[in-house]
Amino acid sequence: MFIAMNRFRVLPGAEEEFEAMWLKRDSRLKEVPGFVEFHMLKGPEGEGHRLYSSHTVWESEDAFVAWTRSEAFRAAHGGAGGTRPLYDGHPNFEGFTVIQTIGKDT
Repeated sequence: MFIAMNRFRVLPGAEEEFEAMWLKRDSRLKEVPGFVEFHMLKGPEGEGHRLYSSHTVWESEDAFVAWTRSEAFRAAHGGAGGTRPLYDGHPNFEGFTVIQTIGKDT
């Protein structure tokens, strides 16, 4: 299993627009081989920003990489620029290979 995360430092006053952009987008993830689940997380306020993180679970790192090279990826990210800057800098990507999972039923 592989987890891909992007952290966003959303500018003050842009939180509602940022959330709406994510909630209304056509992610196409359900169509992608190897996709397991997606979460958009709203975190704490920091100095000059609110932290958000996208958290996507994949069957493997290869499945994630294949998605980033797909037409579905390009289509899902086509409108990411918006009309004004919503966050400070670029998202900070972090990818993790899962070494242990503890679930409610395991």
